[in-house]
Amino acid sequence: MKVSQLSEYFERLERTSSRIEITKILAELFNEISADEIDKAVYLSLGTLAPSYKGIVFNLAERMMIKIISRAYGVAQEEILKQYKAAGDLGAVAYKLAPDRKCNLTVNEVYAELVKIAQDEGEGSQERKMGATAALLKKLDPLSAKFVARIPVGNLRLGFSDKTILDALSWMETGDKSKSKMLESAYQVLPDVGKLAQEVKKGGVDKASKNVKPVVGVPIMPALPQRLKSADEMVKKMGKVAVEPKFDGLRVQIHYQKGKPVRAYTRNLNDISEMFPELNDVGKYLKVESAILDSEAVGLDAETMKMADFQVTMNRRRKHDIAENAKKTPLTFQIFDVMLVGGRNVMGENYETRRETLKDILKPNKVFVVDDFLLTTEAEKIRARHSELLKSGLEGAMVKKAESGYIPGRTGWRWVKIKEVEEASGKLADTVDAVIMGYTQGRGKRASFGIGQFLAGVRSNDKILTITKVGTGLTDEQFKELNNRLKNLVTHEKPKEYEVHKDLTPDFWVKPEVVVELAADELTKSPKHTAGLALRFPRLVKFRDDKSVNQATTLVEIKKLYKLQRG
Repeated sequence: MKVSQLSEYFERLERTSSRIEITKILAELFNEISADEIDKAVYLSLGTLAPSYKGIVFNLAERMMIKIISRAYGVAQEEILKQYKAAGDLGAVAYKLAPDRKCNLTVNEVYAELVKIAQDEGEGSQERKMGATAALLKKLDPLSAKFVARIPVGNLRLGFSDKTILDALSWMETGDKSKSKMLESAYQVLPDVGKLAQEVKKGGVDKASKNVKPVVGVPIMPALPQRLKSADEMVKKMGKVAVEPKFDGLRVQIHYQKGKPVRAYTRNLNDISEMFPELNDVGKYLKVESAILDSEAVGLDAETMKMADFQVTMNRRRKHDIAENAKKTPLTFQIFDVMLVGGRNVMGENYETRRETLKDILKPNKVFVVDDFLLTTEAEKIRARHSELLKSGLEGAMVKKAESGYIPGRTGWRWVKIKEVEEASGKLADTVDAVIMGYTQGRGKRASFGIGQFLAGVRSNDKILTITKVGTGLTDEQFKELNNRLKNLVTHEKPKEYEVHKDLTPDFWVKPEVVVELAADELTKSPKHTAGLALRFPRLVKFRDDKSVNQATTLVEIKKLYKLQRG
């Protein structure tokens, strides 16, 4: 397939808001394209070149793409910037400037060139990347240039995710989404939607799904906890359970194969192997030649050797000064599950069996620690253990169904997280009524909304302090409503009551008038948000038209919430 044909599909997708229609268009594309091209088409449609765990990224900033477009079409950078500010989309600028020509390059040819550009490293690589990208744009027709120009800066955003790709693969074969769940189960073990699409194209959904199994070096989607209101309800729904400690750390999936570098992945499937040199020693303590382990990396205070909070642990993810950070914040990996042992898939085995396997394969040591657990069918024992863990400084308990296999995702009552208080909304003990302070210009598909994300804060006497940025979890309609509410409140000067770190300065300041209700996973310490705390994974619940700025949540209330969640 020619890249110009693929771009025509992209144009249709961009103009479509209906989820079903997007699925149908993708199914049509997948039917037309060949098996050796479908994986590349899938990656490009998602604005990527590969799954996140492969780490193939461009690292091209928007200012560099402005230079690239200038070089490709012989137009001054000032003019490119002017058009970009007006359109909010570099792809639209490239489309307008590209000569009206035909392009015979195939999807595979363009994809290969983009990968080559992305993987160029070393001295002078940025200049080479800009030159090669400009040369590629010169060869493209206007519509192809529009979409290709967006990809290096991460702004393709056609409005769908991997889940829609899976629905479209089912639709391609059956004319409906009846095989989506089968594909999703396969995808959770092999989260490479391009590779999965290729296997479906070659042999059908049933065969592609049946052949999937854990592979060292390919992260498995992590199992995630649900929430129940009480220990009594947990026993009622789950029966015999295991009660484990819940640590305030970073979820790390460890992949070990004897003779090869150890790999490690976050819950978002990002490769963080180089950031944790301790992982290189895991083979010393394993009695098998290969394994995939699930763990929580927990930072320790170097002086007291007590467990540090999440924000301190996250400092270890910095790419620079890794050795120095390792000394400042030693780690333990609290290992609580195993998915692959010596090439054998153990995901289908029950919790107790996996735990026995884990105990058998790992030698005792102080860095890779198999955490303890309590088996019970009594709600009172769950509550007692949870209380003990809170008193010891941990986040409480995680409760797991003893008869369950390792099932990726948040499905069924297999894992349940206990909090000290029951929650009325979201995952934090309470929602937060925050003041919108400013917003950033929308990019990609969000250009039509006018807003990409907004900055929000809480009250502290006469000041408003930042506590979060919100850019996900909003529907298209919420983005549009937000734009309508804020566009008439824009002010060129920062309101004097705002206290904002320079790194969090938005594109547009707005007068303090709009209050929104936000839910979040939790509060964490923050060196940049002026409240000193930040909402982790914030989500817009609703607009609080019934509350004025003076009725917004205060810093004192936020600190009480933080203290409550810490126990």
